[in-house]
Amino acid sequence: MNKTTARTLDGQAVLLLIVQALYGIANALSGTFVPVYLWKASQSYMLIGWFTLGQYVMSGLTFWVAGKWVKEHNKMNSLRVGIVLSGIFYCTVLLLGQQAKVYYVPLGILNGMALGFFWIAFNVVYFEVTDPDNRDRFNGWAGLLGSAAGIVAPWVSGLLITSMQGEKGYRLIFTLSLIIFSMCVILSFWLKKRKAQGVYNWKHGLQQLMQKGNPWRRMLPAIAAQGVREGVFMFLVGLTVYVATQNESKLGTYSLITSLVALISFWAVGRMLNKSNRKLAMLIGVLMIAVVILPLFWKVSYATLLMFGIGTSLFMPLYIIPMTSRVFDLIGQSEESAREREEFIVLREAGLVIGRVIGLSSYLIVLPLNHSALAITWLLFAVGVVPIAGWWFMKPFLEIQQAQTNG
Repeated sequence: MNKTTARTLDGQAVLLLIVQALYGIANALSGTFVPVYLWKASQSYMLIGWFTLGQYVMSGLTFWVAGKWVKEHNKMNSLRVGIVLSGIFYCTVLLLGQQAKVYYVPLGILNGMALGFFWIAFNVVYFEVTDPDNRDRFNGWAGLLGSAAGIVAPWVSGLLITSMQGEKGYRLIFTLSLIIFSMCVILSFWLKKRKAQGVYNWKHGLQQLMQKGNPWRRMLPAIAAQGVREGVFMFLVGLTVYVATQNESKLGTYSLITSLVALISFWAVGRMLNKSNRKLAMLIGVLMIAVVILPLFWKVSYATLLMFGIGTSLFMPLYIIPMTSRVFDLIGQSEESAREREEFIVLREAGLVIGRVIGLSSYLIVLPLNHSALAITWLLFAVGVVPIAGWWFMKPFLEIQQAQTNG
């Protein structure tokens, strides 16, 4: 494995960041507007929920199945398949047009497969090109570049859709995404082909959780708590902004402003964070991303949604950077666990998927009964406070690192 001793990132880590950034731009161009596109065609909150559930479940299954390919064969091909399938997903939405509302579950499954193949390979390569000393920096840069993609891409998409009046605008942004996905595949050939080692253990995750005293018995609930929030926030916030404004351009502007704040915050937090202050940073992060939901109880409007979005962007890095870094530090804590990195990354994804399905299930239960602004706000708040429990589960891991650093 390529391990650096300094906090700097080597050429392979930088190239991986570029591939991730391009993948993020392509998804940000179109992905922000897929729920809106389906909503406009169907006017159904439930349809969006079932589309998203298909995506989450298939993503988790793909992680588990593709783990064997990534461990025993060429992980770069898994990365490329994920990018190509993402392109096929947007191409299919483009060809189906308004009929996409009929095939919402197959479309969710296709997108889930694309995400699964890409992120299983990405996470394994990310583990191999970073170490505990530069992982916070990599995650800071990843968040910064992701925010940069979120600044420009949805804003441009929103302007194009509004100015070209709907269907033509959507066709253009989906086409632009396809072009960027193609660039992403080409660039991936400069990432080194990494040697396959070991035999994939299909039951590895279950075996870890059945061992008494195994740290993953505590880590998995922490990861699931992250997933509960993501399961709802990843699609409902953008959809709520659109429903409140009925304007794609305003959704694009919302993404521009919140992503600009996130870019600055990820840059600052990525520079300031280290093992000695992760515990406090993460506590502040989980508390504040819950507090910033409160303005929506007053009124769900563009202004209050913007306050919520800016607050979330400001404090999310304090939560997500320590969370991600500490999980991967645990994977790399010994030679044995590092050899099982693919299985551990699949286990991490299983935690996220479990959490996302729990969060999304609450959405699928609540929305048919009441889809008023107040009901949606209560739902956002209920799932938004769950990461506080995640911090509690993570606390011992962060304290161990803090003691090691201070010692």
